[in-house]
Amino acid sequence: MPTGPQGQKRPADLVGCVHRVFQIAVGEAEEEPTSPHRAARAAAGKAGGNARAKKLTATRRREIAQEGVKARLTA
Repeated sequence: MPTGPQGQKRPADLVGCVHRVFQIAVGEAEEEPTSPHRAARAAAGKAGGNARAKKLTATRRREIAQEGVKARLTA
């Protein structure tokens, strides 16, 4: 069974999907909760990003920013 954008289980066919959305809209069924691990993964990603930012020197941060500007200008 396919999953929704937040990991919810969805019917594979169009008619089944529409029926499920209708049931949720009128209150006959409830939406499945999101994955409990999602918040933990997000927090771990932020912690890793913060650790990397503390490790970088001001010069290296400037170089990374300048590379980003060049990439945006050429794209």
